[in-house]
Amino acid sequence: MTDATLPSRTPHRLGVHLREDGIDVAVLASHATAVDLCLLDRDPAEPDGWSERRVRLTGPELGVWHAHVPGVHAGQHYGFRAHGRWDPAGGTRYNPAKLLVDPYARGISGAVLLGQAVHGHRVDADGRTVGPTPELDPTDSRAAAPHSVVVDDRFDAAPVPRPRVPWADTVVYEAHVRGLTRQMPGVPEHLRGTYAGLAHPATVAHLRSLGVTTLELLPIQAIVDEPHLTRRGLVNYWGYNTLGFFAPHASYATAAAQEAGPQAVLDEVKGMVRLLHAAGIEVLLDVVLNHTCEGGTDGLHLSWRGLDPTVYYLHDGGSPARFADLTGCGNTLDFRRPRVVQMALDSLRYWADVVGVDGFRFDLAVTLGRDADGFNPAHPFLVALQTDPVLGDRKLVAEPWDLGPGGWRTGQFPPPMAEWNDRFRDAVRTFWLTDPGEAAHGRPGHGVRDLATRLAGSADLFGHSDPPLVRGTVASVNFVTAHDGFTLADLVAYDHKHNEANGEGNRDGTDHNRSWNHGVEGPVTSSSVALDIVPLRRRSMRNLLGTLLLSAGTPMITAGDEIGRTQLGNNNPYCLDDPTSWVHWDLAPWRQDLLATARHLLALRRRHPALRSPDFYLGRPRTAPDGTVLDQRRDLDWRAADGRPFGHEQWLDPAVRTLQMVRTAPDGSAALLLINGALDPVPVTLSDGARDHWELVWDSVAEHPDDVGTPTGHGGEDPPDDARTAAPGDRVVVEPLSLRVYVSP
Repeated sequence: MTDATLPSRTPHRLGVHLREDGIDVAVLASHATAVDLCLLDRDPAEPDGWSERRVRLTGPELGVWHAHVPGVHAGQHYGFRAHGRWDPAGGTRYNPAKLLVDPYARGISGAVLLGQAVHGHRVDADGRTVGPTPELDPTDSRAAAPHSVVVDDRFDAAPVPRPRVPWADTVVYEAHVRGLTRQMPGVPEHLRGTYAGLAHPATVAHLRSLGVTTLELLPIQAIVDEPHLTRRGLVNYWGYNTLGFFAPHASYATAAAQEAGPQAVLDEVKGMVRLLHAAGIEVLLDVVLNHTCEGGTDGLHLSWRGLDPTVYYLHDGGSPARFADLTGCGNTLDFRRPRVVQMALDSLRYWADVVGVDGFRFDLAVTLGRDADGFNPAHPFLVALQTDPVLGDRKLVAEPWDLGPGGWRTGQFPPPMAEWNDRFRDAVRTFWLTDPGEAAHGRPGHGVRDLATRLAGSADLFGHSDPPLVRGTVASVNFVTAHDGFTLADLVAYDHKHNEANGEGNRDGTDHNRSWNHGVEGPVTSSSVALDIVPLRRRSMRNLLGTLLLSAGTPMITAGDEIGRTQLGNNNPYCLDDPTSWVHWDLAPWRQDLLATARHLLALRRRHPALRSPDFYLGRPRTAPDGTVLDQRRDLDWRAADGRPFGHEQWLDPAVRTLQMVRTAPDGSAALLLINGALDPVPVTLSDGARDHWELVWDSVAEHPDDVGTPTGHGGEDPPDDARTAAPGDRVVVEPLSLRVYVSP
């Protein structure tokens, strides 16, 4: 044992940072009596293969232990051992036999070897606490726990300028690093499923041809598999179980980078971001700041639990001390504590400043805004996101719920944050799937009122601000599917979840899918007597996709939906790193048609300002600041099937399933969405709002967008079948369960 001989130069800059002659180190352990920095080197002479040199840190200064240690270089493995009181009933579990990961580690190496060594107390073979109270375990964890690794994260290569895509033009694509390219043709085998593969020209070409501006990645921060998954031979594929908020997950790097070590892994992530930026694509990270991988009260002893558990973790106030669980994962980080807020902000700044990402999606974000009284939109963490000079111009997206009391908070986060809009998801699925499924059995549906609200940008959720309406429609991140739940193809093929492969008796995953199998559960083979439902299923997919991409707000596509990816009815494959979860690129003709449809819809959105207004609609003519009327047409106009204004009683009538939505842009162009959610064809008199005429640019009846050409009626006469233009007042017959788009230049 040696003591540090030089004073720390930056005692409160947490983590390990390289200097010319060594490292500065600082770690929070406010209730500890001593903390050792453990420098680890491979040593075949040792029984566990590691030798260790310990440096006693100075402190605590405001809870922080620190030192400057000369002679340490990048690549050095290290960890901490914290000394103090073993008092589980009171909330402290200091056990110097356990090597602890630095919460600020920029690199992490190795995996958790599940067993006694990675628990601070005695457990049985199934990980259950032995005895009535947790008893300190003396087993050294040095060879069973991951190691922190010193990396050189200082400025290296000149960054490519960030794309800075305006919110009004943003199209989000949610993907898993491994799953997107694991089977992608054109990506070399050694790059598939890696950070480098994500930035390969073949991947970039697909994203750009689709019209994606912003790639949102499921968690890439270092993770650990839950013990119950390890015991079943499964993994946490989605990654919502964080071990390190600063270190990239090594197993998503190429084999060469993993072999070279954490420095090479970090460099590969930085390279991925630079290449995507060069292609004009933004990178958002899904970050899990609400809990850690250490599990419940008697869970794994890897980092925070052994350093300062009563500061890092929220407790329920009971005696003996117990972790509060607002996340469903066993623990909750305590965002009432300044040091927890600091760790979260430091992590975000690191990924933004050093790695160069463009923003973040916050998992279970309500937890991050909880104070002593519950969720608070003016919570210090949320205020910091708005005002921080590094984070303030990044894209920030909240998942606006958690599992705690009052946990559903959609629309209640402060600007400039955007939010996942679950009400959009539910309304669109209900209108196009649940209601028709009920109607097929003679049962009533819900009409068009909720769908119309979502099509117009959900002002009821996101319009409440000071001053009102400043967030705009773009605050609503619209989605029909996400990583969690059925895929687009499965929504139209399954009424029930099929999660048997998860090993939990099909009890996991939601039972409220708002899906419709169109009469047959699962795939329909070419020899099936139900073959006639296949075209209707495909039309339903196009209806869902069209509604998503043409609604006001920010659309989010789930990777693979554009080509009809299926999970065979599994709506919760969080633990399956296999073809169930990977995007498959077998483009059968109908999948090619669906991809062409997605590309066409996004191209329409780009070309026509009326299809992507960032501002809320007021339902009146546009005026100049001095009150001068610029255009007599309303910015938003709702019409019934007969072309007349939609009446109050029609909004309340669940039997009304046909709607016309006219949107006029500031440049004078207009778009008409014509929606028929009925099971029968409906004659529609086209609304006014066009400058001259309406041009039909998409019809969900068409398998391929080039096939659009539905007949219209002029003065009661039958027009040619390939007619694509019509005047306001013309009559058209709209097919059952279909969506049309007309534009007026």
